[in-house]
Amino acid sequence: MKYKFIEDLTSDVMFEAYGKTPRELFVNAAEAMFSVICEIKKVKPKESREVSVKGEDLKKLMINWLQELISMVDTEGMFFSKFEIQEISETALKARILGEPIKPELGGTVVKAVTYYKYELEKTDKGYKVRVSLDI
Repeated sequence: MKYKFIEDLTSDVMFEAYGKTPRELFVNAAEAMFSVICEIKKVKPKESREVSVKGEDLKKLMINWLQELISMVDTEGMFFSKFEIQEISETALKARILGEPIKPELGGTVVKAVTYYKYELEKTDKGYKVRVSLDI
């Protein structure tokens, strides 16, 4: 399982994402978030953008990664459906993200921000798990 939605609040959407490695976790969290933002399965990986993000640790890195992706929807005018983490450490990542320009028929729910509400990222016996709440 890549991710699941666990709580549907009135102003937030919460999900858990999973991965055997940090790389897989970050990809699956991005996919989960974009499945809220747009019809991710219909978004074609036509154009790519490079992303570099830093954080003081893996937990902050995840927040910064997702927040950067939200801002790129606005600044690039694109929805994204494919996330390739090229380099990742505890405090930085570089990725290539692919998608296409925003079209109304691809739209989902506008996500304003990632919040710290019930946020957690942990290493488990199966890999990694993150719980994320999105302000919508």
